[in-house]
Amino acid sequence: MAEAQHVTIDRVWPDPAGDLGDDELVEALLASGDVLRVNFVSSVDGAATRDGLSGGLGDDADRRYFELLRRVAQVVVVGAGTVRAEGYGPLRVSDASAAWREERGLPPHPVFAIVSGSLDLDPASRIFAEAPVRPIVVTTPGRDIAAFAGVADVIECGTGSRIDADAAVAALRARGLTRILSEGGPTMFGALLAADLVDELCVTVSPTLEAGDARRIATGQLPDPRALELAHVLRSGSTLLLRYRRKRSTAAS
Repeated sequence: MAEAQHVTIDRVWPDPAGDLGDDELVEALLASGDVLRVNFVSSVDGAATRDGLSGGLGDDADRRYFELLRRVAQVVVVGAGTVRAEGYGPLRVSDASAAWREERGLPPHPVFAIVSGSLDLDPASRIFAEAPVRPIVVTTPGRDIAAFAGVADVIECGTGSRIDADAAVAALRARGLTRILSEGGPTMFGALLAADLVDELCVTVSPTLEAGDARRIATGQLPDPRALELAHVLRSGSTLLLRYRRKRSTAAS
């Protein structure tokens, strides 16, 4: 993977600072501890894609921060539809991120966990054949998993083609993968929200208006809105990089 290009990122809130280094940005992410964090990019008017892809909305600042989110993650979880649409290959971080991880006793690259209720994946693809770390496939019971035995660990949970999000996340944590980053897509984000598993949301607001009928960053139904609280506001030119925490209600004493 090519090294992430340096681009100036300033912190606007809570404590303003200019041209933050990678270590400063990473320290803020690590301070949250073991969390399930979701990352997306969105236009100002709420489009999650341009021409069907999220990559069209990202800029250098988004790509730099995207790399740092992976740097601190133990596992990166992505839905199979997003893997196909966005053209994912084997999951590798930059050389700088790999060195940072090894210095802290981590594997040089995070585990890649791909979620597919229908197991619509090719076990011979580069994602598996060239993976620097053995990937994980999350699917539902009853699928023919024999072809994946040599290339991935398989987690089976759910019914039909519907993944049990609670069980999937619990299985990852049981493997010691407690800093979880999900990169989408919207269906997966919606399922994680419905199960109340999301601790943090990082969303890059691209300074564009897209109109059209592009999807939002989350789909599906929630019994109630999920309240968030702002953790930081970063800025690079006219691009905003926002991080929110799940606002947990506290019982009255």
